[in-house]
Amino acid sequence: MSRQYHVDGTQPNDGAIFVFGSNLAGRHGGGAAKAAYDKFDAEWGVGFGLTGHSFAIPTKDRVIESLPLEDIATHVALFIEHAKANPYQSFFVTRIGCVLAGYTNEQIAPMFADAPDNCDMPEPWAAYLD
Repeated sequence: MSRQYHVDGTQPNDGAIFVFGSNLAGRHGGGAAKAAYDKFDAEWGVGFGLTGHSFAIPTKDRVIESLPLEDIATHVALFIEHAKANPYQSFFVTRIGCVLAGYTNEQIAPMFADAPDNCDMPEPWAAYLD
């Protein structure tokens, strides 16, 4: 596997799908979710899945409380299935759950261990994925 990494806080410039942490209500008002809504056509009201050039992975519930790690892991696994089923697309994964949801890189990054090569990961996760 030849995993690619990008500098944290950057955005894709090559047409990649922007993968961001969301809430189940699909209110994309802050952080990477706001960038997804403003620049990558994330759809308001959609808290999980592909819309526009973005893919929402919920890290918070409908009342904007952080989801349990097990629930986040379930959504990450569904995203990984999607990425594997679409090898012609590239996915630019942000540090979901590691800012507004309050989790650490150590808690979230390992959830992406099975992500395919078409997923460009945030550089701070390299220590947990390589």
